[in-house]
Amino acid sequence: MTINSVGILGSGIMGSGIAEVAAKAGHDVVLRSRQQSSADAMVAGLEKSLAKQVERGKLEQAEADAVRARVKATDHLGDLVDCDLIIESVVEDLDIKKALFAELDSIVKEGAIIATNTSTLPVVEMAVATNRPDRVCGVHFFNPAPAMSLVEIVRPLTASDETIAECRAFAEKCGKNPVEVKDRAGFIVNALLFPYLNNAVRMLENGTASAEDIDTAMKGGCNFPMGPLALLDLVGLDTSVAILDALYEEFKDPNYSTVPVLRRMVAAGHLGRKSGRGFYDYSR
Repeated sequence: MTINSVGILGSGIMGSGIAEVAAKAGHDVVLRSRQQSSADAMVAGLEKSLAKQVERGKLEQAEADAVRARVKATDHLGDLVDCDLIIESVVEDLDIKKALFAELDSIVKEGAIIATNTSTLPVVEMAVATNRPDRVCGVHFFNPAPAMSLVEIVRPLTASDETIAECRAFAEKCGKNPVEVKDRAGFIVNALLFPYLNNAVRMLENGTASAEDIDTAMKGGCNFPMGPLALLDLVGLDTSVAILDALYEEFKDPNYSTVPVLRRMVAAGHLGRKSGRGFYDYSR
């Protein structure tokens, strides 16, 4: 099957970013959120991104207009009925995702692929919530989706070779570099990245160095574009705790055991950039 139309579920930055990537690649996109206002806000975010690219000379106005015209916003799941590929990017909660996959399975056309953008959760549990487990896999974009080149194509035990090949071809058409990975918590990137991030928080909690000096050291000493604490703020501390908890649940490795101060920051509502405060203050 050739993937022509793509449905995207979720009202966050990732959803609008994937929509931009897919629309730029020539796909018709249905962007769905539970409320029309949040779906419209995602489209507004897409329009703002395209306008900036035009302003910077990276995109012609006619091309930006064409990309925008390919994207439709809705609050109705039924509008996804004719999509060839559906990518969910909702909250990282397995029960919510399983219920959503079961509902999607009863709505979308036969043969459509239902994919998850989860960064950590077991894809096979979403697959078996449907009557098409062979047509379910992970298509994990990274934030910000328009700028990041990697996509992890996650193969649960139930996925067919055709499903994986079609999703890989979709990622390549979107200009991404796909890698195939087994359905294990964290896949490749997060399984390696989050022990590093967690240990950076532990170092801060132990008083080894300030947040600024830890980040400066990793940028200057390892040539990383961003320090670990600034990166946690970008990912979101609540999301980071959820990822660490899922990794620890599967592997029981102490490196995945969330540092206590991280949980306390989440409890205080200090979630990083999206809340205006995390390891750094973004309110100014």
